[in-house]
Amino acid sequence: MSIATGSRLVFLAGQVARDADGNPVGAGDLAAQVEQAYLNIATALTSAGGSFDDVAKLTVYVVDWSPDKMPLLGEGVGRAAAKLGIDPVKPITLLGVSALGEPDLLVEVEAIAVLN
Repeated sequence: MSIATGSRLVFLAGQVARDADGNPVGAGDLAAQVEQAYLNIATALTSAGGSFDDVAKLTVYVVDWSPDKMPLLGEGVGRAAAKLGIDPVKPITLLGVSALGEPDLLVEVEAIAVLN
């Protein structure tokens, strides 16, 4: 559960493994792609005047999900958290999907944040 207070809702469409120039990151590497998606969420929230700490909920879409991918998901989240200096624990909905919008993408993460 997440209880958020604030006056502005920020809805971030799915963030993927692309750097600031739109170049792919982590080809075939789920952990690297998760890390980049989380970093992109933090960047987007900074530009909106917030931070990752303002995230109230995440939805994570993973291509061909199976439980054996959980360690890679956790690794990517952990690396992003270490780089950002944040606690990444948020309410999360994890969905397995057959594909995403581009064939090289393994994960997409969308976020809802509440800012003051």
